[in-house]
Amino acid sequence: MKTYQQFINGSLTDSHSSDWIEVEDPYTGKIISRVPKGDDADAYAALEAAKKSQTAWAAQPAAQRAGYLRQMAALIRANRLELAKTLASEQAKVLPLAQVEIDLTADYFEYYAGWARIYEGEIIQSDRLNENIFLFRKPIGVVVGICPWNFPFFVMARKVAPALLTGCTIVLKPSSLTPNTTFEFAKLVATLGLPKGVVNFVSGSGKTLGNTLVKSPLTDMVTLTGSVEAGVEIIKATADNVTKVSLELGGKAPAIVFEDADLDIAVKGIVDSRVIYSGQVCNCAERAYVHKNVYDRFIDKFTKAMQAVTYGDPFASPAPSMSSQIDRTQQEKIDALVVRAKAAGAEALTGGKKADTSTGYFYEPTVLVNCRQDMEIVQKEVFGPVIPILPFSEYEEAIALANDCEYGLTSSVFTTNINTTLQAIKDLKFGETYVNREHFEGMQGFHAGWRKSGIGGADGKHGLMEYLQSQVAYIQF
Repeated sequence: MKTYQQFINGSLTDSHSSDWIEVEDPYTGKIISRVPKGDDADAYAALEAAKKSQTAWAAQPAAQRAGYLRQMAALIRANRLELAKTLASEQAKVLPLAQVEIDLTADYFEYYAGWARIYEGEIIQSDRLNENIFLFRKPIGVVVGICPWNFPFFVMARKVAPALLTGCTIVLKPSSLTPNTTFEFAKLVATLGLPKGVVNFVSGSGKTLGNTLVKSPLTDMVTLTGSVEAGVEIIKATADNVTKVSLELGGKAPAIVFEDADLDIAVKGIVDSRVIYSGQVCNCAERAYVHKNVYDRFIDKFTKAMQAVTYGDPFASPAPSMSSQIDRTQQEKIDALVVRAKAAGAEALTGGKKADTSTGYFYEPTVLVNCRQDMEIVQKEVFGPVIPILPFSEYEEAIALANDCEYGLTSSVFTTNINTTLQAIKDLKFGETYVNREHFEGMQGFHAGWRKSGIGGADGKHGLMEYLQSQVAYIQF
């Protein structure tokens, strides 16, 4: 069993706390590591290190800061397989998908390194004679990043890369369920010669260490990827200091299949979106609306495709389509939602129950029909390989059903009609809309939710701007 240390002020260091968090391999049920259950002293030490180093870090040319990001990308690539194995074991994520996440993480550091010579200020026209107005973009300061358990390594980069590139410093807290890959990365960072305090990794309970990080007056920005409930708590905790927040929260993504859709493309896109990482992805299809004239054909194809989904050992070769849920709590939550849906009249055409396996917390790929729009299973995020499918008659009905939700992260439409495509993009009230494809975003886009799905966003130019604040100078000459 591995034991990890905190990474504070440029060094791997013991926690001030003597308590530990044990990390389970969800597939085997075995404890594979332990990380510090950090306390207030750890939080203060990390924040003070970040605060102390921030001014000097911001003074370095952006191109020099970008050099460290490129070194991080190179270290990740050089240790690709070991990092992927660590990720697969702490998450029960099938190894090929874990390798994709490792590769994307390296690419992400490299992508933002490329912004060093691109992001810029502005010159604004003045109403006065002999006056220049300059708008400067300056780092927000000390950032606290709080990561989820579903894509812990990629989301770590999503917070660290833009923060460091813009001249911010960061204290990052990984999920207690999946901290191992982040701390393996911390070991690599320790070899870089990065200025002390620029990046810090600390583990601990969200209610203790996490709360201290978020509430501290040393914190200039909090970026969270997590549940709506966690986002609400962050907003409350940062209110007294009016600390900036960037929140990527939950989703209940609708997929609309219009009458003219290529059903094979629609089936593949929605299945891929629903079962990737066992359905534990906030932006992937959680409900489907299918035109009544193609509903029966779609249901037949889709049910067969879900029945063909394989699950098992994340290290098996060939790899299964998916593996275990993250823990028993998540498995039980999914099952309770499905049980209540069936009690309310829904029918499971396939799945609908926990998988009968000797290890892991598996849930069978599930297709639900005879659902109503007001059912909990249609309105609340499941975060598992379960999808309710409802018919619709008219375009306006489909859009209204899709928008009838407290979330607003992603959506998708399947159609061969460009007019339908453009009208749907205009009418759907979601931060992202995918057309004739699965719900996987690109790092050059902008991943941002509407309504309860978040505040702010990540990726691309607009994600970079989250870590910058403006200063305007009026210069009379």
